[in-house]
Amino acid sequence: MNAEKRYEIFTRLRAENPNPTTELNFNSPFELLIAVLLSAQATDVGVNKATGPLFAAANTPKAIYDLGIDGLKDYIKTIGLFNTKAVNAHKTCKILFEEYDSQVPEDRAALEALPGVGRKTANVVLNTAFGHPTIAVDTHIYRVSNRTKIAPGKNVREVEDRLIKFVPDEFKVDVHHWMILHGRYVCVARKPRCGSCVIEDLCEFKDKVGDD
Repeated sequence: MNAEKRYEIFTRLRAENPNPTTELNFNSPFELLIAVLLSAQATDVGVNKATGPLFAAANTPKAIYDLGIDGLKDYIKTIGLFNTKAVNAHKTCKILFEEYDSQVPEDRAALEALPGVGRKTANVVLNTAFGHPTIAVDTHIYRVSNRTKIAPGKNVREVEDRLIKFVPDEFKVDVHHWMILHGRYVCVARKPRCGSCVIEDLCEFKDKVGDD
């Protein structure tokens, strides 16, 4: 795929959704961090159902830490892997109020040092909370990048590096959201909705299908 085609793809995605954002509900960088930490192998809808009551009761590192691990589990037990996530979130909250004055650090290394926070979570927080031009690659973005040939790669890091290389700077802050939403609702895994796709004529997927 050439640069001109990529530019047109992102121009169309921007026209369709000029101000994209995450579907996770949050009101602060801390709430976003916890929501993303909880979202692994879970849907945004499922996470929002849990974090709504959780954040209403406790929305600071100290407040969530004071719930205790078992208290936190009561709020997030509907989410997959909630036992491990509760332990990691509890440890992360302790670090935040003890070492960072309850603020989420705007730094990749500091974020990735938090329990339960990997590169993808750090990228989401840096991008969505702080406006950094980072690109978090999840299963949707990995699929869309490879299927369309926008930025094919054999693993998520390779796709991330190629997106950073190939996506023009003017689109970098928003491209994560465009691609995840495109993968979630249009370029879906089992049967992509090619007939409803605004970039169908630019996409290099060889097995395009029409909508039923």
